[in-house]
Amino acid sequence: MNLPFTLQQLRIIKALASENSFTRAAEILFISQPSLSKQIKILENRLGVLLINRKNNKISLTDEGIVFLQYAERILALCEESCRALNDLQQGDRGTLTVGASQTIGTYLMPRVLALFAQSYPQISLKVQVDTTRIIAKNVVDRNIDIAVVGGEVPENLKKNLDIESFVEDELSLIIPKSHPFAKKSKKIINKDDLYHLNFITLNPNSTIRKFIDTILIQNQIETKQFNIIMQLNSIEAIKTAVSLGLGAAFVSSSAIEKEVELETIEIIKIENIKITRTLSIITNTNCYKSKALQFFYNELWSLKNTTKKLKT
Repeated sequence: MNLPFTLQQLRIIKALASENSFTRAAEILFISQPSLSKQIKILENRLGVLLINRKNNKISLTDEGIVFLQYAERILALCEESCRALNDLQQGDRGTLTVGASQTIGTYLMPRVLALFAQSYPQISLKVQVDTTRIIAKNVVDRNIDIAVVGGEVPENLKKNLDIESFVEDELSLIIPKSHPFAKKSKKIINKDDLYHLNFITLNPNSTIRKFIDTILIQNQIETKQFNIIMQLNSIEAIKTAVSLGLGAAFVSSSAIEKEVELETIEIIKIENIKITRTLSIITNTNCYKSKALQFFYNELWSLKNTTKKLKT
């Protein structure tokens, strides 16, 4: 069976959908605008449908064009995937790998993982992307990231295209200044009511970690809206500095405070009968070829977890 389209025509449809312009689409494909227009007309004639709306110098995909684009993107992705698989076989143990991480993980956990991986596999070129869980997951679905470790909830609309595997539990600790009276307690444990007497330093209300902590506390009959929040900062580093300077208390990931605990600049306080943990997950694209580099990194993650008592973000 002779197909009524070429790969170049599929690339043209994809470019037109993203650029909404014949001129810009031609530019990114490095072809002339007349040549691009001609290819679209040939494609429409072969398919027997209009793919592009052309009105008042503005273009958009028709309903048929939108349906065709969905298949065009899948075909192009499979072609790229097949080339990558063959290239992977030719390269042997060499290759490239793009690793993703949500923000706290990317700052505190991933550097250690990457350093160990680079020592074991110096022949593999690594790239790293750090962003919100939502953006990282979307990039995995779009094949811009090979494998990622995230701490937030993956959006429902992306889950069908992802393999999501529980990795480790991450404990979120309550930290206070060394000078605070609670830090003088011998057992370093407070009750729920004591939380209302603390001055809190938090991330902004839209932060994934902030929402998660609030949810856990509310489930334990703690009214977070009654907390005395004196400061909202946009980074964990800023929060740790503020706490160490005696400005207030905060909830942070345990791995983010290893240096501060060692230097004794802050104190960790437990809340009686309450432990705040979240599950970190490894995510990959369900439909993607799993390269040797990806498999090496995946195995290294699990090996690192199994050789340490507790791996945290």
